Amino acid sequence: TLSRLVNWKDRNTCVLFGDGSGAAIVAASDKPGGILETYMKSDGSLSHLLEVPAGAGRMPITPENINNGKRYIQMEGPEVFKSAVKAMGEAATRILECSGTTADDISLMIPHQANIRIIEATAKRIKLPMDRVFINIHKYGNTSAASIPIALDEAVREGRIKQNDKIILVAFGAGFTWGSALIEW
Repeated sequence: TLSRLVNWKDRNTCVLFGDGSGAAIVAASDKPGGILETYMKSDGSLSHLLEVPAGAGRMPITPENINNGKRYIQMEGPEVFKSAVKAMGEAATRILECSGTTADDISLMIPHQANIRIIEATAKRIKLPMDRVFINIHKYGNTSAASIPIALDEAVREGRIKQNDKIILVAFGAGFTWGSALIEW
């Protein structure tokens, strides 16, 4: 529920985020497919670019600081954008390299739904046509960690994913973490 963390007076952030939840259940199977490859990376030195400074143990909310705005998402948008483009492009490229897969082998990419320009740049980086990229940001905004499970569910319901399809999941998020997974449906 990101709506609890947005400052509704800050038009630079409040219009970007949406509430959502999602999960994917993974189970062992004797059938072919499943999770073929994963890649993860982080850079905590950049976490100040996208953070909620107050709350929890680092800076507990007190009567003195409740109205200072630090309990809300704070973001340096242009810097986050540049980092996200670079990181998601790297994650998508690395998952293909590590698995010995090419963009031609990919049926669909389901990216974190943060920003359409980031999504387009990621697809361009791996030379994947946009018709093989699932996008639903226009419906929900950036639902953070829920964006990929929500999009995966929608893609299945819409018939965009079929048995034996190879799918890339690629994300970028808080704390400056990013990663990707290659799955065979």
